[in-house]
Amino acid sequence: MDLHPKEFLRRLFDEAVAAALPEECVPANLPAKPKGRTIVIGAGKASAAMAAAVERHWGSHLEGLVITRYGFGQPCDRIDIVEASHPVPDQAGLDAALDMLRRLEGLTEDDLVICLISGGGSALLTLPADGIAFADKQAVNAMLLRCGATITEINTIRKHMSAIKGGRLARACAPAKLVSLIISDVPGDDPSVVASGPTVPDKSTFADVARIVAKYDLDLPVSVKQHFEAAEDESPGPDDPAFDGNEVKEIAAARQSLDAAAEAAKGAGITPIILGDDLEGEARDVGRDHARRALAQDGPIVILSGGETTVTVDGSGKGGRNTEFLLGLLLELDGAAHIHAIACDTDGIDGSEDNAGAYVGPDTLARAREAGLDLEAYLADNDAYSFFQALDDLIITGPTYTNVNDFRAILVLPR
Repeated sequence: MDLHPKEFLRRLFDEAVAAALPEECVPANLPAKPKGRTIVIGAGKASAAMAAAVERHWGSHLEGLVITRYGFGQPCDRIDIVEASHPVPDQAGLDAALDMLRRLEGLTEDDLVICLISGGGSALLTLPADGIAFADKQAVNAMLLRCGATITEINTIRKHMSAIKGGRLARACAPAKLVSLIISDVPGDDPSVVASGPTVPDKSTFADVARIVAKYDLDLPVSVKQHFEAAEDESPGPDDPAFDGNEVKEIAAARQSLDAAAEAAKGAGITPIILGDDLEGEARDVGRDHARRALAQDGPIVILSGGETTVTVDGSGKGGRNTEFLLGLLLELDGAAHIHAIACDTDGIDGSEDNAGAYVGPDTLARAREAGLDLEAYLADNDAYSFFQALDDLIITGPTYTNVNDFRAILVLPR
């Protein structure tokens, strides 16, 4: 079989990303034009590219503001693009959220708001609830990223610290018609979890927050603790009139990206096996599980999966979910000669570094040992980035301008 494993796996990743690009999924989902004004708002790593796609296919009579991650901006003529910090919010994001709310004042029933939401929006669309200091909100965000909580748990807490997330942005859009276009990056594709659901009803409560805080023994800042204990500003639920007549459209998600990769694999004569698009769990443990599955197979096959794993940070190293997944996989494979793998975040950023993910081949473990790299020590220090950087096995794509979360592909060749 004339196959270059690393190139093949990278091609599958590229196909997965391409299937979720805004230019592919935004135009067909645009609503009818209103009698009045059209305002475009949004937040997330894909929001600027989504805004650019709206501009290209909408025409004139358009205005708005979207917030994206530093480096993820796109040129737009009528929609203002603001870049801000992710995953921990900053002043630029706070100022932009306030500006967004100001632009929504005075709308009528003849107006239309198009909200462009994608993963990353929770940190980018930041506005603390009354009484919560912005520095305390930043501290809680950093705390949540290190404790091992799932994205649903993290966003439940974020919603209840916010004056704009958890459906509250929909209230600001009323009485205009609101259409939300969502690129999902969360397991299960629940729109109330993507970017902490700023424009959709929230079923979570302060009681859920209390359970999560206790589960992870979170040492909250005083202003946040007092806000949670007061439990007075509950998120708007499904019966809130702010959602009457609104539309929510999920325009891209992990499944269609996995399907695109599977079709590419078939075209190369490789049988795809999709484990699921909503896998969760501790990244290193999921890596070990995937390795055991691969070792039990004979090729040629490729095992595909998506979702969002978590990392409980105990060390001081650098890295993200996908590279930590690969360290767990590598440890379990123990140099298996017929298995190659890639794990990347579809937004091009694994964690907070400059890589999308990394590649593992049959010789990776041996090369690491020759270089004096102790795999288990790097894993203990949560330093997967440095491990793969030393081996020149990082995959660096730059911003992809979409985000349907983790993409994992394990190529099992004939023994």
